[in-house]
Amino acid sequence: MFEKMKSILTKIKADYADIRHEIKKETKISFNGMELGEIGSNTTDGYVLRVLHKGGYSSVAFTGAEDHEKAINIAMENAKLMANFTAQPVGFAKADVIKDSYIPKLKEDPRHITIDEKMQLTKKYNSLVLKNKFIATTNIDYVELIRKKHFVNTEGSEIKEELITTRISGLITSRDGTLLQNVRVAVGGSTGFAIMRNREDEFENKARIAVDLLKAEPMKGGRYNVIVNQSLGGVFTHEAFGHFSEADIIENNRSMRQKMQIGKQLGSDILNITDDPTLPDQLGHYRYDDEGVVAQRTPLLKNGVLVGRLHSRRTAAAFDEPLNGHSVAEDYRYAPIIRMGTIFIEPGKETFDGLLEALRDGFYIIDAKGGQTSGENFTFGAQYGYAVTNGKIGKMVRDINISGNLYTTLKNIQAIGNDLELSQVGGCGKGQTNIRSCHGTPHLLIRNLVIGGA
Repeated sequence: MFEKMKSILTKIKADYADIRHEIKKETKISFNGMELGEIGSNTTDGYVLRVLHKGGYSSVAFTGAEDHEKAINIAMENAKLMANFTAQPVGFAKADVIKDSYIPKLKEDPRHITIDEKMQLTKKYNSLVLKNKFIATTNIDYVELIRKKHFVNTEGSEIKEELITTRISGLITSRDGTLLQNVRVAVGGSTGFAIMRNREDEFENKARIAVDLLKAEPMKGGRYNVIVNQSLGGVFTHEAFGHFSEADIIENNRSMRQKMQIGKQLGSDILNITDDPTLPDQLGHYRYDDEGVVAQRTPLLKNGVLVGRLHSRRTAAAFDEPLNGHSVAEDYRYAPIIRMGTIFIEPGKETFDGLLEALRDGFYIIDAKGGQTSGENFTFGAQYGYAVTNGKIGKMVRDINISGNLYTTLKNIQAIGNDLELSQVGGCGKGQTNIRSCHGTPHLLIRNLVIGGA
């Protein structure tokens, strides 16, 4: 494959060019209640060609190698047009020349597991949930995605890497009369099929929570001191802060670029945020991004001060900041864009009991349930929570929405737990879909958070 791709590049008369080929295999099994709604696999492949010439940049996706000359002509024509009509010529930051093949070690390669066994495991977890008489229905899916990538550029890099992602996830809905409640359940990762075995407790526990929500009290709106769990803290970190650490998001936004200046104090002095795709055995792990740049651990916030941001080769040159390997594509249909890998708040020293004692009175809020951001303001739903009185967890509450301003909330993080957890199942829809987007935090104590409810 490398020789074929290098042969294509020799036909391009440009300052720089690269080509990525991917074979993508996707397997999906879906249960709607007890009914098997979908089962099957499909394999597709294609190329993405990128060209940089005299300050003009262009990319073209094509599916057949026989179409490469047409793709080259289109890419070159578009690059020349961009060079003639852009106010700011495009440049790429210098990157190392890499020749490597990276195949991650897996605990049970899903390619060696029959589709029947995958279906039976999914059916088993789905059936466990449906045994509870108060569970009205389920939507449980098995999803497996395998990407085999080859990357070559005119600088001499030749990289092969495989990304393998598996998960069983979905929605559990409980009912009592006309009252419906639901919770999300998810297990999986990028370490192989084994991570999804023996997870009965996870599905049974989520079913119990869905049933308990039928008797939970609706949350009363107000301002409260709260503890948020790792999942909800991770979604906040990803959505409210992480996207503004992506250089292309703020590049042409004068207001946000002013606020996200390196060296600015954005959060409390106990707060450290990092993005690290190099962490092994995590959903967001990869060795090289889709520009052929080595992935790097990237501190973003240190003691509340902004110290870094995520870059492609283009934005690293435009901002005159270091490369860190965060340009990732959904698959062979897309040129890469800047993405988070594994973003998280670094653990502190507090135990969970210590956080409860420091909270005294407030709420313990658990797991994200959708949401949105608008500039520096955010609104997220939470799946459920508990009232906390005198440092003790009490009654369950539901119908919870949290909202606030990013910078105010970062400064209101008063204590950080020592119990960092990273997500096993992720997802980010910025421009393209990235199912390997990973996030997490320890438990966080946040003062004066706005919570909407009944």
